[in-house]
Amino acid sequence: MSLFHLQSKIGRTIQRDQKEYLYFSGTDYLGLSSHQELEDLVIQGIHQLGLNHGLSRINNVRMDIYDQFEAFFSEKAGADKALVWSSGYLAGHATVNYLLDDTDYIFVAPDTHPAILPDELNPDHYQSFRDWVTYVQEMAETLKPQRILILGNATDPLQPAVHDYSWIGHLNRKHQYTFLIDDSHAFGATGDTIFGTYNRWKYLPVELLVAGSLGKGLGIPAGITIGQMTPIIGMANRRTFRAASPPPQAYLWAFLQGQNIFKERFEKLQHNIQYFNLLIRNIDGIQGVLGFPIYSFTNRKWVSLLEDEGIIVSSFPYPEPTDPWSNRIVLSAHHEEADLDKLASILRKIAEQ
Repeated sequence: MSLFHLQSKIGRTIQRDQKEYLYFSGTDYLGLSSHQELEDLVIQGIHQLGLNHGLSRINNVRMDIYDQFEAFFSEKAGADKALVWSSGYLAGHATVNYLLDDTDYIFVAPDTHPAILPDELNPDHYQSFRDWVTYVQEMAETLKPQRILILGNATDPLQPAVHDYSWIGHLNRKHQYTFLIDDSHAFGATGDTIFGTYNRWKYLPVELLVAGSLGKGLGIPAGITIGQMTPIIGMANRRTFRAASPPPQAYLWAFLQGQNIFKERFEKLQHNIQYFNLLIRNIDGIQGVLGFPIYSFTNRKWVSLLEDEGIIVSSFPYPEPTDPWSNRIVLSAHHEEADLDKLASILRKIAEQ
């Protein structure tokens, strides 16, 4: 495997030394980073609203687009209210630190993103998600009544997995539970809509909050927190939100204006996932999960063999340089059926060698 240093847009293909490669990596699940119609909307938004908004949200001069975006996103996600931030990391960091004031005990899922981890608290990356669930269930029985915070990701983009949290509804009710979930790899990538998993879990007997990056599947350089009215207003009154500048306004305007684009791309991604699943159903060595556009494999030799055939996939150690390599195939709405046919054909040949 070799490194690629690019000087141009990343789309369904990338180029190096005048050779074109099909690109099956990254986190651009809806293929929006080089989508011409969305790019045109962003440029139109820049012309109308400017390049950037360096003022804080509490300034006496305010742009309505931020309130409009928050109201629209929270409604579509099934939540009471939302806050938009300049990044997903800031969204997660601000949310978890707000919740710590009313927390006595914390459970952290093994693949929890660092954005929603309290300082000096690290998950056990070698623990399986299933074993962690059992641990939480057993500890909830033995702990004295207290305020418990549960932290986890909606998805694991490395294994890959889409997590089921319905078991939280059966935890011992002597405790008061808050559940913070990171949807960075769920927005636009999995579920019934592009708006993440809040609507799926809002019926659990917990105070539910969802935070995450909008810069992956949705292609918006911003982060968001969604939840019930009280905690969202509480966060809005903290200096972390009051003193911070918001994300570039043109992207939010383009998102609101371009919902037909996001709907079409989401449907295309779901089609690609279903189509590719059929193509690889008899190929050994590939792990995936229904409804999620990421597939993993353990044999690192495949990475170079795929590159030789004009296919670039994702391969690097994570999260630490000394950790095992994560080798993944990432589908996007960029890809056409012919791309998936070619990839599956090469994978079948490699797997049979």
